[in-house]
Parts: sequence; structure tokens; C-alpha cells
Amino acid sequence: MASVRQIRQRIRSVKNTARVTRAMQMVAASKTRRSQERVAATRPYAERLRTVMADLTRQAPPGETLHPLLTQRPVQRSLIVEITPDRGLCGGLPGNINRATALHVLRSPVPVSLITIGKKGRDFMVRAGRDVKATFTDLGDRPSLVDTIAITHLAERMFREGEVDEVFLAYTRFVNTITQEPAVTRVLPVDVGALAATNPGSATEYIYEPSASTVLGALAPRFLEVTFYAAILESIASEQSARMVAMRNATEAANDMVDELTLQLNKARQDSITKELLDIVGGVAALEG
Repeated sequence: MASVRQIRQRIRSVKNTARVTRAMQMVAASKTRRSQERVAATRPYAERLRTVMADLTRQAPPGETLHPLLTQRPVQRSLIVEITPDRGLCGGLPGNINRATALHVLRSPVPVSLITIGKKGRDFMVRAGRDVKATFTDLGDRPSLVDTIAITHLAERMFREGEVDEVFLAYTRFVNTITQEPAVTRVLPVDVGALAATNPGSATEYIYEPSASTVLGALAPRFLEVTFYAAILESIASEQSARMVAMRNATEAANDMVDELTLQLNKARQDSITKELLDIVGGVAALEG
């Protein structure tokens, strides 16, 4: 059994660790609240934009060539834009999204390139020997739309110029504070059928000037920018929530360890006192003899 001094040192060390994890939990809780507010503020705009896109595609004349971002073509090469955290200490979130992305790459029948957002995804894919075309890091906890446009334009350019024939977005969907789900969804070419299915026509018919096709051409790049931005906000909210939960669990584990070490300390002190009493009694008996 460890000595009383060693146990006291361990208790002091674990208490210091608990203070650090508690502070990190409080910081993550504050960031989680702000991230959730940004996600909640972005979702209605993204949903409305998706509705307008669906209405525009329905009004386009039959047989007319739609915007290049909506054009389907034979798939010979694919691209995945993976969004991961820059930092750790957020539980299994980085591992979950990396596994989901790697599984998609392995199942793909065509070669897959990657654009990684975040150091965790970059490091994983580089170690795995994947074809990483570009890396973006240090976006921060509160990126603006301007900070993410370069990522969107890079994926859009690769699709327009024929470097890739489809683009997927891999991110962590924020469900609630406890649940975050990895998702890999196709964003290019824009699936007109899916838009129409998820946004059925309303009773109101709109007239677009100069034409529905022209408005669709102007709105498609904006729709892509908002899609990427919303996914990044979802990933940040998921990261902060996962970090808050991980730090709370770490704090609780540290407190439990302190309780166990305190029990060991009491036992060690009791053994020490018992040993000293036995030594005294033995000494007195020796003197009397």
C-alpha cells in the first residue's frame, strides 16, 4: 500500500485536475450556448432558401439546361469536404466523423479526393494516405460566412472544371447537447428531385423576373455557400457540446477518484496508528518483563 504522503500527493494532483476540467466545462458550456443560438438562427434561412430553390426548379421550362451546379453527369471521381475539430478533449466526436468519412471512401466505386476542415481530419487522412487536395484550419469558434466562402468556392471550382463529378459534405449534425450524429451527404450536383420532394409546392404561385432559370442561376451558388456554412456551424455546436459533456465526465471521474483516494488515506492512517500503538504496547511489555 502507498504511504500516507504519496496518497496525499495523488489527492492534491487529482483535485487540481478536477479544477482544470471544471473550468474547461464552464467555458465549453458558454460556447455551446452561443453555438446553438447561431445554428438556430441559420436553420430557418437555409430551409427557406431550399424551398425557393425547389420552387424555381419546378418552374423551369422542361428540357431547359439548368445551372451547371445542378447538372448531372457520369461520376468518375468524387470529392469529400470533411469538417472536424481543430482540438481534442471532445470525446469520441473526431473519431466518429473520421470513421464515417473513411467508410464512405472505402465503399466508393470511384477514386475519392478530400478537402479537410480541421486538424483532426487532416491528421487522420494524411496518416491513412488519402488524397488530400487542400486543408483549412483555425476557423475559430465563431466563423462568419466570409470565412467559409473560400472553401465553398474551391469545391465549386473543382466541380465546374470537371476535376470531380460529385461533392459530398461530411460533418457532425447537432441534434442536442447529448447527441451528435456524423453525416455524409451529397451537395453537388444539387439534387433537384430531393429538393422538390422535401419541399412540395405551395398554393401560392410566384412570378420570377426576368425568369425562373435566371434567378436559379444566381441563387444556386448562394445556396451552396449557405449549405457549407450551416454544416460548419452544426459541427462547431456539436464539438462544443461534446467537449462540455467530456469535461463534465472527467470532473465527475476525478471527484470519484478523490473519494477513493481519501478512503485509502484513512485506511493508511489507521494502519499507521495501529502499528504505532502495537510498537508502544510491545515496548511497555518489554520493559515490564
